[in-house]
Amino acid sequence: MRWVGPSLATALLLVFTGSGIGQTVSLAGQLLVAGEGMSDPRFHESVIYMIRHDATGAVGLIVNRPVADVTTAGFLKNLGRDGRGVTGTIRIHYGGPVGSSRGFVLHTAEWTGRDTQIVADGVAVTTATAIVEAIGQGKGPRRALVALGYTGWAPRQLEAEIAADAWVSVAADESMIFDDDASVKWKRAVARRKITL
Repeated sequence: MRWVGPSLATALLLVFTGSGIGQTVSLAGQLLVAGEGMSDPRFHESVIYMIRHDATGAVGLIVNRPVADVTTAGFLKNLGRDGRGVTGTIRIHYGGPVGSSRGFVLHTAEWTGRDTQIVADGVAVTTATAIVEAIGQGKGPRRALVALGYTGWAPRQLEAEIAADAWVSVAADESMIFDDDASVKWKRAVARRKITL
């Protein structure tokens, strides 16, 4: 397991922010919900929070695939950090098939650090281990979701998948993103789509 270091974190933040080229309507800050046309079994009933979406491509984190609950101290130790002074457990999620050893924390934006990128509507993403330490010390954000790996699309790839009914987008909010009961997120997101049509 490898956490994103400062230089990689800087590069990823550049990827997240993109260059704004072209006229793509951004889905950043929205949820992508796997639809009936989803043929890739890796994304069956997935709900993805979109971190970036522009003409250069798209990046998101799956928010309904928890894989393990671990002690915060043990998690930090595995990352080569000192876990002393931290308590509690954190739930690790599968964020997607790309960069599976890279760590991300999706969280409420009242807490920010040097490597934090504000996405939308009070939601942010941080790639530095400092946020995990803050969470373990009771000084972190109100709500957080720790993910390993991410989901990425090349330019225009996501638009093509949406046109093929693989995905639909719905509004995101804290309860949909951070709800501890991941098993209901997909059904709730599908219901939200029906309500908003």
